[in-house]
Amino acid sequence: MPDRNVTVLWALRSWCASHKCLPCYFNWPENATLQALPRSGVLDHQSPDDVPTQQLFAFARTLGDSPVRRVFLAGGEPLLWAPALKLIEILKTQRIEVVVCTSGPALNKPGMAERLVDLGVDAFSVSLDSTDAEYNDRWRPPRKPGFGWEGVVNGIRTVLTARGDRPQPRVGIYSMITKLNLDAITTVPRLAAELGCDYFVAQPVSLPADHNLHDELVLTETDIPRLRREFGQLYASGLPLTLPSVDYPGQFVSAVQESTGLVRDCFGGNDLFFVEPDGSVWDCPSALRIAQTPPQRRRSIRETTAADAFRPAGCADCALFSVDCVNMWPLMGFDRVVDPAPAGSTS
Repeated sequence: MPDRNVTVLWALRSWCASHKCLPCYFNWPENATLQALPRSGVLDHQSPDDVPTQQLFAFARTLGDSPVRRVFLAGGEPLLWAPALKLIEILKTQRIEVVVCTSGPALNKPGMAERLVDLGVDAFSVSLDSTDAEYNDRWRPPRKPGFGWEGVVNGIRTVLTARGDRPQPRVGIYSMITKLNLDAITTVPRLAAELGCDYFVAQPVSLPADHNLHDELVLTETDIPRLRREFGQLYASGLPLTLPSVDYPGQFVSAVQESTGLVRDCFGGNDLFFVEPDGSVWDCPSALRIAQTPPQRRRSIRETTAADAFRPAGCADCALFSVDCVNMWPLMGFDRVVDPAPAGSTS
């Protein structure tokens, strides 16, 4: 049995039937794209090249003989892809920890939350950007009736009810922070605590320079004093939530101050991998890292095993620190979320 210390962020499908999130890290057709990236490194909601379902299942069945310990299932919204439940069942039979990254409303489908709890999902990370329903739904426009802010909050309540008195799955909220919702760093975790959630993560919006919302949303140095105040209040609040480590606000601010920097002994390609809907495997989701990956190092889950796809290359210094990296630290510090720590702790 191999040592299991690898985390995989797996974007399952290109299309998202849940929301049309305007600052999504997938491209919408009307948004500009990073033309400098290799085509397989550009996430596109219109992609026709997603891995066929049965081929994806076959690959998942090899994870038990790989170094993978934990998989974050992301999307397009994973819970609106019909085969997702079967995939989760396969992952759990391979002794993989499963964290579902979801927009939330799909949890309201009759029997869905109960089925996921019974399958042994370890955690749900639900996206919610504000306590203000109008703001949230402006930037995450729902594609279906009932999928707006109320649907997200009700989805959280539904899965917490399905969990009952059991310690798992853990349930948390992720908020995407932009120039327009800095208050969410403190207001959303208060809502999370009121709902009975277990953790909260504020993550900086990441958009390429040519994205049509870049100037309106992306954080700059002028936002740093407010960021420091909001994070200071959050970490001093004593809310009964697990937060990212006490170093995380500094990492967040550093990415706003400098567009690139050095990460010593980076976990990308060693303890962390990223899989795209077309099966491409990258050391991490960083657009800069993907762009600099030479052709001979590009891999795919198609017609291979997890042991080969996720073979650690050994930690190395990386000079490509960016806002993309900041969003990875909470994934790599997830142990104390799935292994509950005392209330109010940081991980």
